[in-house]
Amino acid sequence: MRTARTAATLMAVVALAAGCSSSGGKTSEDKADGSTGGKSAGTPRMKIAMVTHSGEGDTFWDIVQSGAKQAAAKDNVQFLYSNDKEAKGQAELVQSAIDKKVDGIVVTLAKPEAMKAVLAKAKDAGIPVVTINSGGEFSQRFGALTHIGQDESVAGEAVGSELNERGRKKALCVIHEQGNVSLEQRCAGVKKTFKGTVENLNVDGTDAPSSQSSVEAKLQAAQDIDAVVALGAPVAAVAVKAKQDAGSEAEVDTFDLNAAVVKSLKAKDVGFAVDQQPYLQGYLAVDELWLYRTNANVIGGGKPVLTGPAIVTEKDVPKLEKYTARGTR
Repeated sequence: MRTARTAATLMAVVALAAGCSSSGGKTSEDKADGSTGGKSAGTPRMKIAMVTHSGEGDTFWDIVQSGAKQAAAKDNVQFLYSNDKEAKGQAELVQSAIDKKVDGIVVTLAKPEAMKAVLAKAKDAGIPVVTINSGGEFSQRFGALTHIGQDESVAGEAVGSELNERGRKKALCVIHEQGNVSLEQRCAGVKKTFKGTVENLNVDGTDAPSSQSSVEAKLQAAQDIDAVVALGAPVAAVAVKAKQDAGSEAEVDTFDLNAAVVKSLKAKDVGFAVDQQPYLQGYLAVDELWLYRTNANVIGGGKPVLTGPAIVTEKDVPKLEKYTARGTR
């Protein structure tokens, strides 16, 4: 029932967004730079900040920003983006947004306890908050309007089931940011449904050479590993190189999608990917805050709005290539 309600809500939001945009069809679809090809909504100018836990060089967040910028252009919103992989730094950026008296804040909860106090300050200041991507179970508790993303445990379970279908027996789950609750939930989900064994490996996702060495060493030491589960697209590229250098026969699979992953799917260097539609997370988050400010709407009725997971294989490459090339999938 929740899935049906979520689908209906998304359809309603898309319909409303189309009605408020002065340009639609192919012209609007082909633009990925945050412009709509026409005038923005006739509502008062507002300012929305997005603060994430992204490390440097993570292309996932470029796609999130593409969606947010598209919605911002349509909604007459000034969009402010900032990020810090350290929880303390992220909380300070949220405080900075509060000090700027923004009209809304979009935030991730990768390390939720570090964000609790500052989000209480946002609530006291009358600034509505939408959470995206991570820490969905903390969203309502911390006073957010809604959470937009995928259920990470469910996504992990989907991966475990897919590995079973592929006849895998031993998986290495590569966590690229230690302490990130969403990444830990993904690996736990894999363990829940996978009939084989799963071992977690912590690496520093911002240091590709070090990460590659760690994965390579593990594959050389445990040659019975027949699946490497990367928890992000950049780590998938690292895992593919590590597998090749280790002379391993393990299949590399990954969470998240970008142009490089689609090319790897096509080349069969990656077996499958889990798409959580980051463009949609950015777009809906900005649109929700605009809808709330202009019409007191809350999409999902306060329940999480799911944007994934969806298993993507080489069969899906033809329909995805043009979208990943323009940075929207």
